[in-house]
Amino acid sequence: MRISGPLFVAALLLAAAPLMAQSSAPAPNPITVLMQKASADARAHHGLYKPVLSPIYQTVLSGAVDVSALHAQGTQIIPWTVDDAASMRALLALHVDGIISDDPGMLMQALAEARAAATAAHNTAELEYLAHFDAQGHRGGRALRPENTLPSFENGMDHGMQTLETDTGVTKDGQSLIWHDQFLNPQSCRHADGSPYTLENKVYIQEITMAEAQHTFICDKLHYGPLQTNDLALSPVSIAFAKQEGMPSPYAPTNAAQLMRFAKFYAAYYRSGPGKSSPNAAARAHTGDTVQFNLETKIQGDNWPGGNHTRPAQDFVDALVGAIKAEHMEMRADVQSFYFGTLLLIQAQHPEIRTVYLTGDPAQLKMMSPVEMQ
Repeated sequence: MRISGPLFVAALLLAAAPLMAQSSAPAPNPITVLMQKASADARAHHGLYKPVLSPIYQTVLSGAVDVSALHAQGTQIIPWTVDDAASMRALLALHVDGIISDDPGMLMQALAEARAAATAAHNTAELEYLAHFDAQGHRGGRALRPENTLPSFENGMDHGMQTLETDTGVTKDGQSLIWHDQFLNPQSCRHADGSPYTLENKVYIQEITMAEAQHTFICDKLHYGPLQTNDLALSPVSIAFAKQEGMPSPYAPTNAAQLMRFAKFYAAYYRSGPGKSSPNAAARAHTGDTVQFNLETKIQGDNWPGGNHTRPAQDFVDALVGAIKAEHMEMRADVQSFYFGTLLLIQAQHPEIRTVYLTGDPAQLKMMSPVEMQ
């Protein structure tokens, strides 16, 4: 059977049609309905977890995402991507379950201020809420390091992020290469041998092996804000891990399995390795032991601008879940996507892994690009 993301959304809208036809009743919130149906599907496949909603943060602040209704049905809400302190404070006041941010430092400062205020007010309920809050570094934390690289993930853990959020594609040899775009973007990446690399000779992830990607490209170019730096003196764990893995540079493209191994290496580095004398050693070792992974499948639909140059949904699921299981990270890894076909596959085939439904403007749900499920 072939099911598509839009067909799933259409089913949600059809399910809501009888309610919408009643003039005396308000139209159901499409995001709330989406998560009801997603949860029902996960439950039908004996899922261990209820799916999570990750909406663009403006829809939470505007009320388009009904936080109270979603919490009442047991759905966690983790908005993306929040890079200003005022919005962070407003979202904390709404008691969202986490925040995804490009700036781990800013997010941790907002949480520290909230904890201080709750402590001063002897607000034990608020402190309990904050104790379970999920601070996520977007692409590791691209405001501070080049995105989706070992140094970016190291910096996210240095700041104490509970979760590392990232993106995955599928290489020619079926590995989950970590990158946001369909191709290794010249805005961030360069040829290791110094030869020109531009949009005109760009390389799509599906057309290159993981080994070729790591030995051809270095993705250390700076282009995202004044705080971003690629100074490797700030990334000692990345240097040591890259050497162990045989990577030519800490800024060479990495993959999902390596990221999970990197977290284990980071913990050992600060527990018993060169970083054990650091004043933050105990906290950093704990972060490496417990950090979660929020892994997005960057699959495109056939009507995507510029065309679809990604592998089928099943290939994404096989590659990503294969990496998660190889590293025994089923309890610490989520799979997220805007393209719900991949999430339905996860729920049907791997009910031990939690899914995360990414959304933008709720009015555009029915316009989402198709994702065929093989």
